[in-house]
Amino acid sequence: MITRDEIQELLHSTENYRVERTTSTGDMDKFQEAICAFANDLPNSRKNGYLILGAYDNGELSGLNVTDDLLKKIAAIRSNGNILPIPVMSVDRFQFPEGDLLVAEVSPSDLPPVRYRGRTFIRIGPRRDIATEAEERILAERRMSFMATFDTMPCLAAKLSDVNTELLRTKYLIPLLGNELVESDTRSIEEQMAAVGMYDTEHQCPTYAAVVLFGYKPRRFMPGLYVQYVCFKGEDVTSEVENEMQLEGNYCELLPRLESLLELSVIKKKPVFVSILREEMVSNYPYQVWRF
Repeated sequence: MITRDEIQELLHSTENYRVERTTSTGDMDKFQEAICAFANDLPNSRKNGYLILGAYDNGELSGLNVTDDLLKKIAAIRSNGNILPIPVMSVDRFQFPEGDLLVAEVSPSDLPPVRYRGRTFIRIGPRRDIATEAEERILAERRMSFMATFDTMPCLAAKLSDVNTELLRTKYLIPLLGNELVESDTRSIEEQMAAVGMYDTEHQCPTYAAVVLFGYKPRRFMPGLYVQYVCFKGEDVTSEVENEMQLEGNYCELLPRLESLLELSVIKKKPVFVSILREEMVSNYPYQVWRF
């Protein structure tokens, strides 16, 4: 939540696209339109928006007395069903000698466009307006970009040192881009990894893809990241276990080990007569079935 000092700065801020000041306490349509507009964050600033009740446009306080009923009334906007998807917001009261301020802090939505009663409101500088078709398309495209798959999400607990960058370079970057291009690339390893979705520059950490494919000990971050091989004597899982093995590690090293395990433990080959001078090796499972 915002602090008192930050509130005083916002009262005179020139960032009008994320601040709306008003002396009104009863115009609920106006308040909900403002919250909807802040949640849409058309400029893509990724900064919170603030609806400030009890202040004039010039930043001076109006002498408002913020009651508990008014706090509850504004807080109820979040879940009254008029603004969808439901915005992420908080409401608080700040007391000053000149009067109180009620501040509704609204976070940019990861699921735009956000609509108030079916209409998409946005901020155009200090002005609030309804989005055009082109602006709605921008917000819809942004929604798709925010819906990151698991592999591209940052692994916040991991550091660059948890990833075998040399293995990533030789097994992924060079085959993907070519040795000449990789050798001539003067960017840092973090920037090179970020270009292929392996590093999150905002959080300064590798993505799950980097940890799963090239991590030294990926199971530290994902306990279920292992392959278990079990061979039963009978034909169902209630039978006695004949052989069991767990394989763990990054996928770049794990998959070749798993292929070797299958060849030695599961795949059975035998020669089959073809002609007097020729035999052919056949297996119980075709190669196309178990290859990686």
